[in-house]
Amino acid sequence: MLERARVILKKGVHTKVVRGNPWIYDNEILKIEGDFLPGDVVDIYDVSKSFIGRGFINPNSKIRIRILTRKEEEIDKEFFRERILKAWEYRKKVVDTDSCRVVFAEADFLPGLIVDKFSDILVIQTLTLGIDRFKEVIVEVLDEIFQPKGIYERNDVSVRELEGLPQVKGFLKGNFDTKVEIVENGIKVIVDVENGQKTGYFLDQRENRASLRGLVDGAEVLDVFCYTGGFSLHALKYGASKVVAVDSSGIALEIAKENAKLNGFMDRIEFIEENAFDLLRRFHKEGRSFDVVILDPPAFAKSSKNIDGALRGYKEINLRAMKIVRDGGFLITCSCSQHITRDLFEKVIESASFDANRLLRLVEFRYQAKDHPILLSHPESLYLKCGIYQVWKKL
Repeated sequence: MLERARVILKKGVHTKVVRGNPWIYDNEILKIEGDFLPGDVVDIYDVSKSFIGRGFINPNSKIRIRILTRKEEEIDKEFFRERILKAWEYRKKVVDTDSCRVVFAEADFLPGLIVDKFSDILVIQTLTLGIDRFKEVIVEVLDEIFQPKGIYERNDVSVRELEGLPQVKGFLKGNFDTKVEIVENGIKVIVDVENGQKTGYFLDQRENRASLRGLVDGAEVLDVFCYTGGFSLHALKYGASKVVAVDSSGIALEIAKENAKLNGFMDRIEFIEENAFDLLRRFHKEGRSFDVVILDPPAFAKSSKNIDGALRGYKEINLRAMKIVRDGGFLITCSCSQHITRDLFEKVIESASFDANRLLRLVEFRYQAKDHPILLSHPESLYLKCGIYQVWKKL
């Protein structure tokens, strides 16, 4: 076997690695000894030449190295089997594993790898160059552990281009109907693993959707950015008298309608295909109001460069939503932008409440589901925020 290239870190950088941070940036490297190809596994040393880890290198990425292990162990099929089995054992302890996220990238110590399980179908993403080179091995391991009906690849995402990878999607095992029916919190949901957002469905909101129980009983609910109806279906299951479900995507709304029919909810739901900002302004102008308003927008901040614009967007939709929540009603508001911290998000909500002339009372603040674990040494793994507030006119 060829000797691995050796990456020597600048003084002091080793501390964050030892403490568990999995990323090494280009400006944190002192020098590289030996030859390597993009995506190769390299050994990492501190300035005193002490071994501190092993990871993938990509000279085309600002995140130059993604750490796989802090042991001198081989990165082979057995390595991936052990990591995936550990991830699976964790899920079996904390969530219903009929449908769940099986592997959550760095938080499961497999940088760039996403694996979602929808009933007997697995959907994978290999988002970094290093992990993509092991895709065939990973698929073999997944097939052996789970013996799924099929495995589908959703690598049609722009982040792969930053790693020098093409966008691709398709069958990796089996030939099956790509519209898969799952059950979430007792609700039947159709997941489009071929054309849906991300891997087809947002499993990370499962526990937040269940938190609607009690808040929506007998309520008129507005679900904005409803996608395929996750929050809407839960509101109806938990006793909402009516739900207005809004999304700008007609394709997503068609699946939302299928989901509503599947659960016998069509008599209590109205679907509107419209831009969320326009609809919220229109409803306020028309004097429409609701007992509960749910905001679950896509990531407004794709990178740190977009933070200011994202904050303006979050403030606008939350301000408009507060104005149409009935006195004493509830606002459930989310952000899935990892660049928007909880502190920033809460400041935006507070600013919006001031401008809307409303008082807010925090019911609870929630994060992503337990099958999307948060690694404390990798704050980027915390991305989903969900605030539940009671809204009052100023007393």
